[in-house]
Amino acid sequence: MSMTPASVVLTGVSFSWPDGQAVLSGVSASFGTGRTGLVGPNGSGKSTLLRLIAGHLAPSAGSISIDGIADYLPQRFDAGETLADLLGVRAILDAVHAITSGDASPHLFDIVGDNGWDIEERAAAALAAIGVPTDLGRTTATLSGGEAMLAAVTGVRLRGADVALLDEPTNNLDTEARERLYELISSWTGALIVVSHDRALLELVDDTAELRGGSLATFGGTYSAYESFLDTRQRAALRTLRDAEATLRKEKRQRIEAEEKIAHSQRRGRKDAANRAFVPAAIDRRRNSAEKTQGARRGLLAGKEDAARVAVEAAERAVRDDERIVIDLPDPDVPAGRRIAEIGGYVIAGPERVALTGPNGIGKTTALRALLAGRGLFTGRVAYLPQGLDLLDDGARVLDAVAAGAPETSIPDLRNRLARFLVRGDQVYRPVATLSGGERFRVTLARLLLADPPAQLLVLDEPTNNLDIASVDRLVEALSTYRGALLVVSHDRDFLNRLGIDVDIVMARGKGGPKFVPRRR
Repeated sequence: MSMTPASVVLTGVSFSWPDGQAVLSGVSASFGTGRTGLVGPNGSGKSTLLRLIAGHLAPSAGSISIDGIADYLPQRFDAGETLADLLGVRAILDAVHAITSGDASPHLFDIVGDNGWDIEERAAAALAAIGVPTDLGRTTATLSGGEAMLAAVTGVRLRGADVALLDEPTNNLDTEARERLYELISSWTGALIVVSHDRALLELVDDTAELRGGSLATFGGTYSAYESFLDTRQRAALRTLRDAEATLRKEKRQRIEAEEKIAHSQRRGRKDAANRAFVPAAIDRRRNSAEKTQGARRGLLAGKEDAARVAVEAAERAVRDDERIVIDLPDPDVPAGRRIAEIGGYVIAGPERVALTGPNGIGKTTALRALLAGRGLFTGRVAYLPQGLDLLDDGARVLDAVAAGAPETSIPDLRNRLARFLVRGDQVYRPVATLSGGERFRVTLARLLLADPPAQLLVLDEPTNNLDIASVDRLVEALSTYRGALLVVSHDRDFLNRLGIDVDIVMARGKGGPKFVPRRR
């Protein structure tokens, strides 16, 4: 299906990291002037592609043309950035303050222009409209992840670039904030390319693009329409593969039968040669002619078998075989009724599944950290997955980072287990700093789940933020069979429902601070 007119055109674009790892290979495609959802497996290079379009990286080969200026919003922000930085109004704001303080330098007036004099009021109004504090000097370190992301997305809209590039903007957003973001996306004017695994957001786009195996495929429609298209195509590809395999079996069987006949004829020929004087000349000529015919048939059948094998290989390439993480969690030995931890006055007992929910900024992550600091922990071994995935040393190698959590596990055994998280071969020697968001998640998860002895309480803070859709499915399957206690902070209601949560602890604002209201499902 055709997309809207192009705003970004890729022509033969290739990109590899300095260590030689290829991300894109000869990609030629275009993005429309409307809203495009960019999807693909973790580690496929979606964030890298956005950075290439934004000009933050240069392609190894090929070219990228953009109709106008691109504005890129990454997944993570610098803790020192302020709301003014996120909105992109810091320079204008500083210039206005300098002028009102008596500085009459001409370049300051150029920065403010004709429309920048009320920038502070307009910026504050924009923040208020999305429910974010209006103090433009506040840093992202004092905001929740959702508040920072909403402010940053609003900044992209305010700056009005021709092509907006958003990387996983729904990460850390609560239900209300997600609805606000969906409204922003629905009313977006200009070209927008958004990387996301949020199905609700992907239903708001005009086009879908999938990055997979170094290639980019584009489709005119939402993600659900694309899934339906892929499903139809995959069913056809599987039928083609089955037919090709059946043809190969038939050609192989016919070749074997022909080989047996030829072998039998050759044995007769050798026997007759020993008794040549007793074989009439006419029969000898016929036998020689038959052997030549059989030899020609042997070549024909071998050619047909080779052609059938090539057809099978081509059909196999058309069938998608996406690798998925396989997580087999050990039994942490948590008896029913055993007091594991307390949070907000609620005691988690035995292998209970608890969700901690509430609006952005209410203090869910703070509550988790208080529990982990020992103020709410009764007994048991705990593993914690933070939002920022900052458990790992960026300078460490992947293998060393994971081995630190399981010092008694042999390196060969550890590598075998890492392979189940799709971390294989030389990947284990890569620096953590070079990992994509999804790769970093898998390695962090491996560090926690491969720990020896295993954790009796898993504390997960927004675990689906950096996972592709298939990996979320695998995580749900693994956690569904986990026999320990589980405490999850997530704004992904679909994810929580699939986990089979026993109790929702809802955090709400109260006079003396946040209050915790447990609600059994």
